[in-house]
Amino acid sequence: MDQVTIKDVARVAEVSPSTVSRVISDSSQISSETKERVRAVMDSLGYHPNAIARSLVNQRCNSIGLVMARPTDRALANPFFNDIIQGIAAVTQQENFSLMLTSADSYESETREALNLLKKRQVEGLILMASRTSGEIITTLVRENYPFVLVGRSQEHKEIPRVDNNNIKAVKETVRELIAKGYSNIAFLSGPKDYVVCQDRLQGYREALAEAGLVFRPELISYAEFSYEAGIKKAHNLLARGQQQIDLIFGADDLLALGALRAAEARGWKVPDDIGIIGFNDTPAASLVNPGLTTVKIPIKEMGERAARMLISIIEDHKYQGEEVIIPTEIVWRDSVLL
Repeated sequence: MDQVTIKDVARVAEVSPSTVSRVISDSSQISSETKERVRAVMDSLGYHPNAIARSLVNQRCNSIGLVMARPTDRALANPFFNDIIQGIAAVTQQENFSLMLTSADSYESETREALNLLKKRQVEGLILMASRTSGEIITTLVRENYPFVLVGRSQEHKEIPRVDNNNIKAVKETVRELIAKGYSNIAFLSGPKDYVVCQDRLQGYREALAEAGLVFRPELISYAEFSYEAGIKKAHNLLARGQQQIDLIFGADDLLALGALRAAEARGWKVPDDIGIIGFNDTPAASLVNPGLTTVKIPIKEMGERAARMLISIIEDHKYQGEEVIIPTEIVWRDSVLL
């Protein structure tokens, strides 16, 4: 069967093609009765206006941009980003928006690339995937009043549209549980220092230690890129301190924790008998390795979906400024920790 067009809908609904276009754009010039009739015909014929048709009607590009805040190959190597993108793409497809990915390897190029997309009308709004402690891009977007949603938290801007989980609370509650299970020498394998998410997770770790009366030991903190290879390297350095100094490694990301599992295995340490290991995110590999990785689960795909829906709502309803959405977490206990 040939593809259904606006002209086909107009002929069956007995209206002009321009009226169908106005129905698609939900024009106030078209009566409710006509809109209902035309939409019923669209449904019966299986006609769905694509992004190009909508952009011609609304004089909009019907596209949103996703700023990765790191080189694409590095970002896509982390399952977290893949799940976020799946959630965003599911919504953009449903809402007839297209999705444009952009990445950057420096703060300056990140801001420049994002603003170019907006100024050239290639996208109507942005989803930002990561927040550094100093975020020029967020300051610029707020000042210029461009539509955007942050997946994460900004230290400088408190009232901006964002989707996140409470990282401080999640890590604090998890470390509290680990201490209750008998762990007292807990090392923290963090991501890069300049990411707010890493600072928040480290803060939760420190607060849990203080609450339990345990001394914070800076030598048990290690910083690394969010990668499996970095996890192996940094975990080796931590494990070299010996079992008297460390009884658990908390990886701020599953990739780091999985690297720690590999490093422990290479050094002949048994998990969880000699050392416990825990991660964050509950990516698919966490349940596939042996022993299974205990981790803090966040609904990553849902975060992407919520961010995309919020951004599209901001774009389509100028009165809506977005909001703060905090998604709960939970601990998934597996065999990498003594239960």
